[in-house]
Amino acid sequence: MTTLMPAPRAGFGPALPRLAIALDAPALEPLEPVLDALHGLPILVKVGLSLFTAVGPSVVHHMRLAGFEVFLDLKLHDIPHQVGLAVDSIARLDVALVTVHAAGGRAMLDAALRAARGRTRVVGVTVLTSLERDDLAADGYDGPVASLVARRLELCARAGLDGAVLSALELPLAAHLPAAFVRVVPGIRSAGDRQGNDDQARIATAAHAAAAGADLLVVGRPVTRSPDPRAAASALLAEIAQAAAPGPHPLEGMS
Repeated sequence: MTTLMPAPRAGFGPALPRLAIALDAPALEPLEPVLDALHGLPILVKVGLSLFTAVGPSVVHHMRLAGFEVFLDLKLHDIPHQVGLAVDSIARLDVALVTVHAAGGRAMLDAALRAARGRTRVVGVTVLTSLERDDLAADGYDGPVASLVARRLELCARAGLDGAVLSALELPLAAHLPAAFVRVVPGIRSAGDRQGNDDQARIATAAHAAAAGADLLVVGRPVTRSPDPRAAASALLAEIAQAAAPGPHPLEGMS
């Protein structure tokens, strides 16, 4: 992979894109051709649990040297003290966003935000997009997924988090929240993939999510497993740009 100087760290500048490419892999080496193909595109790279645990914190430095801004998606969920320590360490890695799980409660979210101290954006995961009502019922929650997402959205907003992760299906629940509250939407699939085998239940196309108000769309395999990752990512960027509502992007000017 081409090694460059770190990308300018203006944080979330006006050019920050609406697309994050999920690099979910047990090692860095298989991703090198994908990263080479994506170099120079207006995207974030999302480092998730599998890659972070396989490579360690140095993976963030690797991505930064390659010129990418990093979305670190670890869905932190622990007692407030532990999450605060973790976020403090993560903020030192120079990442653009980090996820915590809203199920950890208000005190945990408060601890994460205090630890971030403006060095990274903290977004709360509401309900994993792999879960449906039956899954929640098996865990003791008797109600629709949307109701739990709505409650956790409000919790994230009251705690002062920078945004939340939710599926495209629940975006209307965030319509009343401030424009600066970032709606991060995973489970994005191309139209041809939506009916295939999948480990996510609540999914949508990029156009649907962007038109419904998503600010940052997360896409993995449709790009990373494509024979031409650059063309796949470019097509998604064009689809998002065409479908997204006009007006200022809520990520613009973040620092």
